[in-house]
Amino acid sequence: MLSEAETTRECLESKILANQIRSIAICLFSHLGKILVCEFPDSVKGDHAARPLGGGIEFGESSEQTIIREIREELSQEIEDIKLLGVLESFFEFEGKRGHENVFVYDAKFKDRSIYDRGLLKVVEGDLDLTACWRSKEELASNVRLVPDGLSALIPGA
Repeated sequence: MLSEAETTRECLESKILANQIRSIAICLFSHLGKILVCEFPDSVKGDHAARPLGGGIEFGESSEQTIIREIREELSQEIEDIKLLGVLESFFEFEGKRGHENVFVYDAKFKDRSIYDRGLLKVVEGDLDLTACWRSKEELASNVRLVPDGLSALIPGA
């Protein structure tokens, strides 16, 4: 039986498209100097990466619609005040596999303001149960690698 880290790694690896560009949308949910991220181990690099919540843009769907759908799927939450902060082109390697993504970066607010008082949030990603946590830019810089590259410059107040 695979460990939770191994299962998470396999799920994330399966989303890297071989020799194709993937378009995704992510959302920071910046609040009181922190953003909401999921952290993932990379056994090849021997470190951990942190990425805001979001996912792949489906055909015929706008990047904003993607954020709304993904947050409903992953957290069963509604969001508002959605703002596009920028678009990053990300060339990366995860678990030894090369990837290329166009990343639409958003900020938004949860309609249910009690979300901000929770230290950890359960995230549903397909068959996986993951955990998201609030991290400051300083915590991210000292503990994990924030991805995609260039994201820290888009964090409000950065």
